[in-house]
Amino acid sequence: MKAVVFESFQTPPSIQTVPDPSPEPHGVVVVRVEASGLCRSDWHAWMGHDSDIVLPHVPGHELAGTIVAVGKEVTRWQPGARVTVPFVSGCGACHECRSGHQQVCHNQVQPGFTQWGSYAEYTSLQQADLNLVALPESMDFATAAGLGCRFATAFRAVVDQGRVSGGQWVCVYGCGGVGLSAIMIASALGAQVIAVDIDDAKLRLARELGATATLNATQCADVVEAVRGLSQGGAHVSLDALGSRLTCQNSILSLRTRGKHVQVGLMAGDQQSPPLPMHRVIAEELEILGSHGMQAHRYGAMLDMVRHGRLDPARLVGRRIGLAEAPAALMAMDSFQGVGATVITDFSS
Repeated sequence: MKAVVFESFQTPPSIQTVPDPSPEPHGVVVVRVEASGLCRSDWHAWMGHDSDIVLPHVPGHELAGTIVAVGKEVTRWQPGARVTVPFVSGCGACHECRSGHQQVCHNQVQPGFTQWGSYAEYTSLQQADLNLVALPESMDFATAAGLGCRFATAFRAVVDQGRVSGGQWVCVYGCGGVGLSAIMIASALGAQVIAVDIDDAKLRLARELGATATLNATQCADVVEAVRGLSQGGAHVSLDALGSRLTCQNSILSLRTRGKHVQVGLMAGDQQSPPLPMHRVIAEELEILGSHGMQAHRYGAMLDMVRHGRLDPARLVGRRIGLAEAPAALMAMDSFQGVGATVITDFSS
């Protein structure tokens, strides 16, 4: 099969011909990749920020595809099924998996990180009966690819971790794929959303997706005070959907008393240890929460909102590219160019 491969960190990946994966007995399926989203987490992997990466490596964890082969222990899936998968695959045996928290499995497998991923014609997926999610026939693969990471991650951050409800003020720092998804989801729940970014085009899309107000951080003397003013005393829930020291700190400072900060954006490299205003956290009883993907058994609630027209993840798909364009697109991800998610949909070249 053809795949995007990097053989050392921070050097240009290339298109190579590599062996096809094969299904092992223990709950593994092989999927023909129909679409694979490009995520900033893939850029972190290429940069060498993830200790799980073993070189040479094929990145990619936002995927949707069609099953072409199954291991003999798989009972729920057959070739031809249209599926996606959370970017964290649970083992099914550890305490967290048995408690229903596969997103923080102690023995987790992550396509594109702990194993070769979906910038390729085929990939293998572990513990299929536990981790795979069936796709609605009406959903195209480019849209479905985002359900494995950005959209599902945002759903859990807003619904399960942030516990957002109608009438609350929600602030979202960063209007990339996760941030725009969070804006759509929070708005659908009836929240008033403030979107913060440095790109006017992304902020315009944020408004189209339901943001009540937008702030360009480069044109605002004091972003935190602006958020607190718009929200009449601070956000009930604030999300850092970018993952930087500055946006993390600003998100916390934007909260009202007893508010919740949800860290969604991956913090790696020199951004991984942000200074936190713990005096405010203590005095105002703020909550600091992490959010790490979403377990497969929670996808039903999200897909129900899609089915009933309350959410439309198709609106978040931006540029569609071929596999040959993926290396350059991956290396450029830290420049935050483009509006909406870039998705590989053509694997023929």
